[in-house]
Amino acid sequence: MFRTFLADFKVVFERDPAARNALEVLFCYPGLHALLLYRLAHNLWNLGLPFIPRFISHVARIITGIEIHPGATIGQGVFIDHGMGVVIGETAIVGDYALIYQGVTLGGTGKEIGKRHPTVGTQVVIGAGAKVLGNIQIGDNARVGAGSVVLRDVPSDCTVVGVPGRVVHRSSQPGPLDHGQLPDSEAAVIRTLVDRIEVLERQIAQLQHQPSVPASVPVSVSVGLFAAAGQAAQPEDGNCCQLKNRAIEEFLDGCQQ
Repeated sequence: MFRTFLADFKVVFERDPAARNALEVLFCYPGLHALLLYRLAHNLWNLGLPFIPRFISHVARIITGIEIHPGATIGQGVFIDHGMGVVIGETAIVGDYALIYQGVTLGGTGKEIGKRHPTVGTQVVIGAGAKVLGNIQIGDNARVGAGSVVLRDVPSDCTVVGVPGRVVHRSSQPGPLDHGQLPDSEAAVIRTLVDRIEVLERQIAQLQHQPSVPASVPVSVSVGLFAAAGQAAQPEDGNCCQLKNRAIEEFLDGCQQ
């Protein structure tokens, strides 16, 4: 247990530039206090003691604002930054050296029996206010953007943002989660749809200015004229349209649970 506490203590200096000295970290970091009390409660929980583990976690919640069920499994070197409002459920598993910001919930989606909380891999970063819900897997080195709601499995080395969470970036060498540079997938798809509406409006305007086709002209000829006008009004090439279609399809696929 001392080795685990030492890893929890050292990682604070690696993850938080505001950590100035050992005394400050020992007495002024609620995330470290919450983990220390959790590990005590977890050991008592594993011994099968009633009441005491839950009471310790309750006291830790009052002191730190962080609620960790004693039945959860948390690896070494985990850093809960600030931590106020963090909730980690009974069957949650958090891998080594994960970084959890304030307001994060590792919770369930109902009143299921058994494993009902997330499994978080090693070196995962979960941004402020993110909600990871259900018995899902968050792969190693994954990053969850602030305010995201993750309801499906996340592969390793991926960045997830949005509600519901969608994979927006894949990298074999992920860096730190830069909250100010996260893409807005919803805005990108809305812009694509607006561009498509503008193209259709231009096509309609051009067709409205075409001379009316005399009744004596065969139907096949009039259809050809309108098709040619539509092709002339299309300013985008095929590849561009395919890319935009794929962006919309990938966005909508993220909604399917």
